[in-house]
Amino acid sequence: MSQIKIYGNRTFLFPRRNKLSDCLHSCVVEALNYPENKRAHRFFYLDEGDFYYPEGRTRQYTIIEISLFEGRSIAAKKALYQLIFERFEQNLNILPNDVEITLTETPMHNWGIRGKSGDELVLGYPLAV
Repeated sequence: MSQIKIYGNRTFLFPRRNKLSDCLHSCVVEALNYPENKRAHRFFYLDEGDFYYPEGRTRQYTIIEISLFEGRSIAAKKALYQLIFERFEQNLNILPNDVEITLTETPMHNWGIRGKSGDELVLGYPLAV
């Protein structure tokens, strides 16, 4: 299971949200062997003056926060980062310098999903990738 939050400048991010979501999901599916039908993306649009970002970034600066069950290998996580950087540049013209990704892993028992604790769920996909 994962929940993904995407933060960015409203005027840049809003018109690109569908394409960005598709691109991001393709990366998660490939790198983490994630089911195609399990997409949970939330967009947070920030107006000028409400979004301060580091020097050297542009109005395309995008922050991606991914909360997920623990269990993925370091190699799988690094593959995810690389795919996001590459595909965002190729498909969205967002340079790697304008993308920051944070993964937060928690034990399955810290999730409540479909009326159960996460560790009681039967998943249709592997976590140990």
